[in-house]
Amino acid sequence: MTCRAPGDTVDELDRRIIAALQLNGRAPWSAVARWVDASETTAQRRYRALRERGVLRVVGTLELDRTREGSSMLVRVQARPGRGLEVADRLTASPDVRFVAVVTGAADLIVDFVARDNDEMMRMLFTDLPAADLITSTEAVPVIRAFTSASMWDTGLLPPEAAADLRPATLASSCDRADWDGAPQALNSLEQDVVAALKQDGRTQVSALARSLGHTESGVARAMDRLIARGILQFRTLVEPALLGYDAEFMVWLSIEPDRLDAAGRQLARHSGTKFLGAATGRFNLVGHMVLPRRTDLFRYTSDVIGALPGLIASDVTLHLVTMKYSWHRMTRTA
Repeated sequence: MTCRAPGDTVDELDRRIIAALQLNGRAPWSAVARWVDASETTAQRRYRALRERGVLRVVGTLELDRTREGSSMLVRVQARPGRGLEVADRLTASPDVRFVAVVTGAADLIVDFVARDNDEMMRMLFTDLPAADLITSTEAVPVIRAFTSASMWDTGLLPPEAAADLRPATLASSCDRADWDGAPQALNSLEQDVVAALKQDGRTQVSALARSLGHTESGVARAMDRLIARGILQFRTLVEPALLGYDAEFMVWLSIEPDRLDAAGRQLARHSGTKFLGAATGRFNLVGHMVLPRRTDLFRYTSDVIGALPGLIASDVTLHLVTMKYSWHRMTRTA
């Protein structure tokens, strides 16, 4: 399984660089250097060292609800006693799985499956479910709309002006976009290739992308610009929240009165600890991935933040023990 290596420490400059790249994974090094108070050469050298150690990874991410590329199904998994980590390893290895966390509470694992259609999702969950012999129960929670995504999260380690400077003008949370209810758009073949390449390394230069894909630089640049402008392609920095000072990583599972769901989602999306928040179906119709500085902060969070949501009926919290897979990538760190 994924465990933090003894050498997995970062200093204040590393944290500022990570924070800048979380605001914009493709930010020019000149802009990053300006906000982290270091030279461009130093910022690039630190980034390369962090990436080589497996501490961080900048990736392009696809907003599924804006495309016809698939849909997300969060699954709460209970494993046979003593077999949870084995289940987690086998699920992490699955190419159909985007996210895996080992958690405490009413579930042992949280798994994000992505499928193109219902037939594919049925295969994943019922026919080819990894480690099915070690699983005692599952609960599927389909995500039907995102209020905000991890690409929009601000670590809070840089001043508010940094976000205004570094983030693309087109980047907006899902619920703030004018095309909130717009129909999903299919990607053409070049757009699909660009997304697939940037999923591996979000900072790949356009010239290198063009060479690897066999297209002109202008064509690749236009495809990227279209995807970013439509809110389909975003960039995030994969890093363990604890390295940034957030020791409590957890998910909230909320039942909200249907006519208050939009208001509750918008309110919770604005909280500084919200990395992802989506509307769902089933007994939980609002699901979020959150961070806080300390576990003790959960006491006030549940009473003052969750308790203040309009239309709240019931809530559940699953606290992460380890997150094994982020956005398709298993973070492998070296000391």
